[in-house]
Amino acid sequence: MPSLTQKLSAALKSRDERLIRRRLPEFPQIVTSQQSVIDFTSNDYLSLSRSPALRRAVLGALSSAPDILGSGGSRLLVPAPAHAALEERLRRFFDSEAAILFNSGFDANVGLFSAVPQPGDVVIYDELIHASVHDGMRTSRLSRDSLVSFAHNSVPSLRHTIRRALAHREDLKTGKSSVFVAVESLYSMDGTFAPLSDIVDCVEEMLPLGNGYVIVDEAHATGIYGPKGRGLVAALGLEKRIFARLHTFGKSLAASGGKSIKSAVLLTTELVRDYLLNYARSFIYTTALTNASVVAAGCSFDLLEDGTTEMLAAHLMELCSYFVNRIRAHLKNIPPMLLRLPDHLEECSSTESQYEYQEAGHESLWGADEPGESLGCDRRQPTKPPQRSTRTSSQPFQFSSQIIPLLTTEPRSLSGFLLAFSPSECSSVNTQHAPASIAIYTKPIFPPTVPRETSRVRICLHAGHTREDVEILIQGIVAWAQRGIVDARRNGKEWNQMASDVGVRAWMESKL
Repeated sequence: MPSLTQKLSAALKSRDERLIRRRLPEFPQIVTSQQSVIDFTSNDYLSLSRSPALRRAVLGALSSAPDILGSGGSRLLVPAPAHAALEERLRRFFDSEAAILFNSGFDANVGLFSAVPQPGDVVIYDELIHASVHDGMRTSRLSRDSLVSFAHNSVPSLRHTIRRALAHREDLKTGKSSVFVAVESLYSMDGTFAPLSDIVDCVEEMLPLGNGYVIVDEAHATGIYGPKGRGLVAALGLEKRIFARLHTFGKSLAASGGKSIKSAVLLTTELVRDYLLNYARSFIYTTALTNASVVAAGCSFDLLEDGTTEMLAAHLMELCSYFVNRIRAHLKNIPPMLLRLPDHLEECSSTESQYEYQEAGHESLWGADEPGESLGCDRRQPTKPPQRSTRTSSQPFQFSSQIIPLLTTEPRSLSGFLLAFSPSECSSVNTQHAPASIAIYTKPIFPPTVPRETSRVRICLHAGHTREDVEILIQGIVAWAQRGIVDARRNGKEWNQMASDVGVRAWMESKL
């Protein structure tokens, strides 16, 4: 076997053994053609991909557009009036000096971070920043020691990181070199909001000569937050204090985009736009967006401008609050070792761990007589729960997030259980659907996509969901957790019986 084949196969085998090998998603055989799939996985937050009104608008616009097939080549080779018109429309809508279209959010981040930071500059980034920013930084002209992370959403950590950079770099103090701070307004895996106002204040205070630049990725906030879906930067009135903003069209707006397919806009200054036209390789050396993509994006933005998306977003936020409040109540009866919400969604969260561990003489929930016994927020646990953060608040807004991670060491088990779950298994579910007609589709998320010890099922709520859909999801989650508690208790009894009959040493030797 050739060496390359051996190395590639060994790498994939390693991921198989660690149960983290990525594969393209497909519905398992358990999902039949007669079943209705409730999607809690995709980024179609406003359910516009299934909107009959948007579909009619796009088809109508395509039928009347002079050009729809292809784009003819790179923007630098072929005139693209439709692209230029959309950029001007986006510039005005988002109140920006300039706008430049990229084929994806990934391309935009790679182009910006690889080209704009100059030798001697520093990029300070949130530790949970998107992979596209990392790829851009790696291909930049900056040395590795000029790329520094700070603790997620922690302004004190950001301040400390800037202070250290200033202490070691005289050119930063004098303004001859620049500091770029990279954050996301809404983080895709955790559903946390960046404290944007505090971050901007910190950067301006620490770098008073104006050589600090904040860059905000708004991919998961576009269409949902801010006036007419303009994002969290606009919601906070920070447009003029942000160096660059990224908005994508393929999540909430359903216009063939996102970070992995096509269409995104970078909002910045005329100077930076001109510089990117000349130096951003991900813009220069690629065929431009198809005319059909530009038309679809324009139709999606019609819905932002006429207020349609605001009504959808309001319903979505109501569903998010409903789900979090309902699941939080149920999780009081479930050991956090098995399933829990992240710190920022915990009702009684604090900067210190809110759980005491089991002490002698105290019964844990694993050994309770009933799976539903509640011990409240001060419940004691048999072992340390999954790793908890002790960082500052990552949820500075009163907004709800459509992204809700359910942290568990067994995300694959939970996701598989939900796919096969029938509401008829739980009599408390009041549904008009025939039980056999429903499949709950979720996705388990593992490292390295998320940090170690934070495996999860990532729940994404959509404006097209109903309270009934959410209730079915909750009942499926609770049923899985209760089964896990029963299994844990059964295994504990088997251990106790074996230890009693043959002794611990003999039992352990029998397992070797």
